Amino acid sequence: MTDAKKLFIKTYGCQMNVYDSERMVESLAPANMGGEGYVVTDVIEDADMVLLNTCHIREKASEKLYSDLGRLRPLKNAKPDLKIGVAGCVAQAEGDEIKRRMPLVDLVVGPQAYHRLPDMLRGLSKTTDTDFPVEDKFDLLPQRRATRGPTAFLTVQEGCDKFCAFCVVPYTRGAEVSRPADRVLTEARGLVERGVRDITLLGQNVNAYRFGFARLVRDLAAIEGLQRIRYMTSHPNDMEDDLIAAHGDCAKLMPYLHLPVQSGSDRVLKAMNRKHTAAEYLALIGRFRAARPDILVTSDFIAGFPGETDADHQATLDLIRAVGYGMAYSFKYSPRPGTPAAERLEVPGAVADARLHEIQTLITAQQRATQDAMVGREVSVLYEKAGRMPGQMVGKSDHLHAVHVDDSQGKVGELVRVKISASSSNSLAGVRISL
Repeated sequence: MTDAKKLFIKTYGCQMNVYDSERMVESLAPANMGGEGYVVTDVIEDADMVLLNTCHIREKASEKLYSDLGRLRPLKNAKPDLKIGVAGCVAQAEGDEIKRRMPLVDLVVGPQAYHRLPDMLRGLSKTTDTDFPVEDKFDLLPQRRATRGPTAFLTVQEGCDKFCAFCVVPYTRGAEVSRPADRVLTEARGLVERGVRDITLLGQNVNAYRFGFARLVRDLAAIEGLQRIRYMTSHPNDMEDDLIAAHGDCAKLMPYLHLPVQSGSDRVLKAMNRKHTAAEYLALIGRFRAARPDILVTSDFIAGFPGETDADHQATLDLIRAVGYGMAYSFKYSPRPGTPAAERLEVPGAVADARLHEIQTLITAQQRATQDAMVGREVSVLYEKAGRMPGQMVGKSDHLHAVHVDDSQGKVGELVRVKISASSSNSLAGVRISL
């Protein structure tokens, strides 16, 4: 076996991209490339290959990619044999244009074709692959997954059929596709065998899983050794009674719900093609809280969507106040090329900035209030790593709060009870109370 080359991978964007990056690393490992593959390095100067796994959701995604590629030019000049690859949704959207603008790029591969990376590197297939293959990439990826801790992402559904007016996902990830349940369960069992205790199920619309999402959750809960289950991202229009019920009677399903709404204005929701109203969304949140009173709800918001008025913005603030979020992601609207909203008249930038600030100020206050309310409570924490301070462990609570715990005997992978003693802006602190 020859010495393995080194791979530096940068992941932009969502949890699905994190999962995809992990799978690309696995497919390029020496064990899966006849001993001639790559091992990961955190030092880009040491790399024999640099892979940028891109996201097209946020503002100026393409510009950020080209800026990063520009910064790689001196490294490429110093190491002419360095391979540079671009993967993910910007790769899907731009294709050969990336190599035309940046000739230093050797490989361009979309999110549905990254299982072909080994052949691309061997020169056995084209160096730009943005196809939507007939074959299931999950069948061709390595079956044995590497694990780096007690938590893992597991993709069960990809693509989107919703065609929200602001979103490129249907164009870059394709139509909704669900993985067969038996294959999901097999991958989950393999993860648990290698020490994973907490699995987050992923999908662009994960609850659109066509083989019965609540049933999948319950089947996963039956796996011995798996202690926690979460999922994201869900869509209000795909939420079914059995999944809501599972939050009340499935102990391994964590009290955490990420349910994007984007706006509190029915007029804007219609313009976004969301196909639900603010009242329907609020009623859905009420049903979840009836099933699991301590559930923590998070969401996504867009400020300054084309045509949004001051009254529409106030409706969004009203909805945020009505729900009381534990956390939320919020962004100023930015046009995505090829989407319907990109052709509409935008809200002036200063107005959108002011609205975004108001949304973020309100959400930040709600987040801090939620975390402050945890002080004095007992929570379960799964240790993920040692903390920066001596005798400290860091992990996540059931509600996905980061918790720093005084526990000199703690070990990664332990699930322990902790009494919360303090709250800061982005984390909690506590002391272990079960030994």
